[in-house]
Amino acid sequence: MAGENGVLIGYSDHPELLLLNRANRHGLVAGATGTGKTVTLQILAQGLSDAGVPVFAADVKGDLSGISQPGTPNEKFQARAAKMDLTLDPAAAPVIFWDLFGEQGHPIRATVSEMGPLLLSRMLELNDAQEGVLTVAFRVADEEGLLLLDLKDLQAALTFVGENAREIGARYGNVSPATVATIQRKLLVLEDQGGANMFGEPALALSDLMRVDGSGRGYVSMLAADRLIASPRLYATFLLWLMSELFEELPEVGDPDKPRLAFFFDEAHLLFRDAPKGLIEKIEQVVRLIRSKGVGVYFVTQNPADIPDTVLGQLGNRIQHALRAYTPADQRGLKAAADSFRPNPAFDTAEAIQALGVGEALVSVLDPKGAPTVVQKTLVRPPASRLGPILPGERAATMAASPVKGLYDQTKDRESAFELLKARAEQAADAKEEAEARAQADKEAAADAAVRERQARRTERLPSASRAPSRRNSNRQSMGEAFAKSMLRTIGNQVGRELIRGVLGGLQKSRR
Repeated sequence: MAGENGVLIGYSDHPELLLLNRANRHGLVAGATGTGKTVTLQILAQGLSDAGVPVFAADVKGDLSGISQPGTPNEKFQARAAKMDLTLDPAAAPVIFWDLFGEQGHPIRATVSEMGPLLLSRMLELNDAQEGVLTVAFRVADEEGLLLLDLKDLQAALTFVGENAREIGARYGNVSPATVATIQRKLLVLEDQGGANMFGEPALALSDLMRVDGSGRGYVSMLAADRLIASPRLYATFLLWLMSELFEELPEVGDPDKPRLAFFFDEAHLLFRDAPKGLIEKIEQVVRLIRSKGVGVYFVTQNPADIPDTVLGQLGNRIQHALRAYTPADQRGLKAAADSFRPNPAFDTAEAIQALGVGEALVSVLDPKGAPTVVQKTLVRPPASRLGPILPGERAATMAASPVKGLYDQTKDRESAFELLKARAEQAADAKEEAEARAQADKEAAADAAVRERQARRTERLPSASRAPSRRNSNRQSMGEAFAKSMLRTIGNQVGRELIRGVLGGLQKSRR
């Protein structure tokens, strides 16, 4: 499927080749449902693999998994191969299956820190204010030395920001606890969609996407996306993250003889749908510059109009399957598709696009000088590998022989933001409990001291004679004592009067 210089796409009046030294200039595979886009993707992926180029592709419908098994050519394929004077030798490509949910392939993960606030905001559908608060949470986590590895780490960091909103807001602007709560609720929705499986460790090592086998063929890393595509933003954001990681991590290589990796982005319209301007600009930047890292990006979608012009203009290799124009919107898309090709004077491009049959395409690729060739009607070659999905047993056998078997199957949960903030909270709770206990003890001691002090002051105020315990004297007289004293006074008075009378009487007698 791959020659010395390029990958055979099919035949027009001559072989149509995707030149290896121009394959990093990106490409587009477009066409309506059922017109052969998946088969074309399979041909390109296997051809690049045969040429020693590792490939990453998302298997949205499960059909692409057949690339891992040798094909069984039917009569239709044999007739097409004979028409092209082509010998059809059944062959499979070396494949590594990946799955975000760990069911149909090896788990594939990223850390929250690697994903970053911009892509997470896109995934969570945050508005500008919410994105700002999420960015603050990432900044605070960096300052506090908190690793954000999985979603529970991010939840813990947001809780910390909400609890310290006044102090953090003084440094970074208003941080509303209500906004923090809104982000946390959206994280719960993401978890319900299976997003928790995306984040954690061990995170994907890019080198595992760039493997070659013992015979020099590039591995096709295939992401099982039939379940993932049910959450379109999750799917699109994850692939965009992966593309961004390649851009940021790989060194510059200029224009190599062949790409270091070919990246196929199926259902590419999901990447751009409702995307904010800042995200579109980031995608444009990545697509424009990643080619110098030796990576070719191929968007697979229904209509070229799904791709912004700023991105579409950078896709040099184009394969257009049939489009139907039943509505005004379809007609505009058809015109855009036709206008994106270098015209061929032999036919009207717009009419040709509508007349294409299954397995036919309009092809324009970059020539050795880097210029797009004149568009040609092309019969796409049949694949050497199997068409359609594989059986569960075949998938299991492929995974058992995988070069990354055991590397990602078990999650690791090292100390990160969740554990550190939990430990801080426990220490703060213990310190608070200890402080409250000390305060209570001090309060009780102060109360006891006050009681002792009052008792001491009362004792000091009493007379010294009365300090010893004794029976208290009373100035009051009992009834008996009062009667006796009265009798004594009466008797005394009588005796006294008698004595006086006696004395006076004696004196009187003597005078006589």
